[in-house]
Amino acid sequence: MTVGFLNNGYVSVVAISHSADFESKAEIIRAVGEAMDEAIEQGATIVHPGGREERPQVTLAHAALARRQGGIACTIPLASNGRIFGAVTVHRASATTLGKDELTRCEHLVCLVGPILDLKYSNERSWLRRLRHSARATWDYVREPGHVKVKSAVCGATAVLAALLFVPVDYHVSAPARLEGSIQRVLVAPVDGFLRQAHVRPGDTVSADQVLVELAEQDMQLERRKWESELTQHESAYLSALAKSDRAQYAINRAKASEARAQLELVEQQLSRSRVRAPFAGVVIKGDLNQSLGAPVQRGEVLLTISPVGEFRLIVEVDERDIADVQAGQVGHLALAALPNSTLDFRVERITPVASSRDGRNFFEVEGTFDAAAAKSLRPGLQGVAKIKAVDQPLAWILTHRFVDWVRIALWSWGA
Repeated sequence: MTVGFLNNGYVSVVAISHSADFESKAEIIRAVGEAMDEAIEQGATIVHPGGREERPQVTLAHAALARRQGGIACTIPLASNGRIFGAVTVHRASATTLGKDELTRCEHLVCLVGPILDLKYSNERSWLRRLRHSARATWDYVREPGHVKVKSAVCGATAVLAALLFVPVDYHVSAPARLEGSIQRVLVAPVDGFLRQAHVRPGDTVSADQVLVELAEQDMQLERRKWESELTQHESAYLSALAKSDRAQYAINRAKASEARAQLELVEQQLSRSRVRAPFAGVVIKGDLNQSLGAPVQRGEVLLTISPVGEFRLIVEVDERDIADVQAGQVGHLALAALPNSTLDFRVERITPVASSRDGRNFFEVEGTFDAAAAKSLRPGLQGVAKIKAVDQPLAWILTHRFVDWVRIALWSWGA
C-alpha cells in the first residue's frame, strides 16, 4: 500500500508499506504517483484490471503500473472537508479481481482515515505552505458556482483596496503652529537705574511716543547738578586766567570746562531716556513690570516687547519627516485653540533651512502669511494646529508612509 499527498498540483508519495528505501524504488514511485494523479483527476476509485460491470474510466497509468509489477492496482482518493488532498494505492500480486464487498471496505477505511491524515499533514507543513494552501483553497471556493454573497464581498474588498492604493486624495501636513507679530520691537533699559513706574502691561494697546516705563531720576539729577557745578567752576577759572593773561592756566581750565559740559550733556540725555516711549502704535506682548517696581535694572536689560496691532506672521513647526512635502507657495488652514470654530487661510512664505529641537522632536519653522486681514480678536502668542495642503496621495500611502519610512531606516541601520 502507498500513500501520497497533493503538492503544487501533483502527488508526492510519502509512505510505502513494508519499505523505507525510496531511492531504490524511484521508478515504481513515479509510476504510482502517476496512477494517483489519474485517480485524483477523475475523482473516483480506479481498479485495473476491472470487471465488466465497471463504468468506463481512463486507466492508462494504472495499466502501466500493473504491467510493471503484475497483479492488480487500485487507487482510492483521500478526501477531507469535501476536497481531495491525496490518494492511497493498493497493489495485489495475484490476478484475482477485487470483489465489490472488499472494495467497499477499503473505500470506507480510506474515508475514515482521510481527515486524520489531512490534519497530520497540515500540521507538518511550514507556515508559508499552509498560507499558500489556504489562499489557494479560498480562491477555489470563490471560483465555484454560487456563493453570491462571498463573491460580492470579495469584489467590494478588491474595489476598496484598489481605491486605497491608486485613487489620490487630499493630503495635508499637520503641525503645531503659533502666532507672532509681524514686527517685534524690544525695549531695553537705556541706563543703569531703578524701576520707578510701569504704565502698561502685556495685552495693552499703546500709541506712538506714549510713555511706557519710567526709571528713577534721583541719581541722575544729582549727577547733573554735580556736572553743572563743575562746569561753572571751570568757566569761572578760565575767565579769571584770561583776565590775568595766564595762557597755560586758561587752556587747562577751558579743557576741564569742555569735559564737564560733555558729561552734563550725557547726563541730560540719560535723563531724557529715563522715560521709555513706544516707537510705534501697537500692543504689548511681553513684559509685566508691575511686580518689579523699585528693582534695579541694568543697561540693555529687556523691559518690554511690543508688536503692531493686526499684523501677524504664522510660524508652523513642521516635523523633519514631513518637511520634504512642504514647499513655498502652498496654502493651508489654521485652527487656533482660542477660536476652534473658525479657521484662517494662509500661504507658505518661506522655510527656515535650519532645524530646531525642542521637547525631543526636530522640526523646521515654516513661516506663513494670511491671505486676508486677520481678525481683531487675534493676539500674538496664540497657538493652534496648521494643515498645509501638499501633493495628493493615495489613502494607503497617507496611512502607512510614516511606518514604512521607519522600517526603511531601521533596516538600513541594521545593515539589511
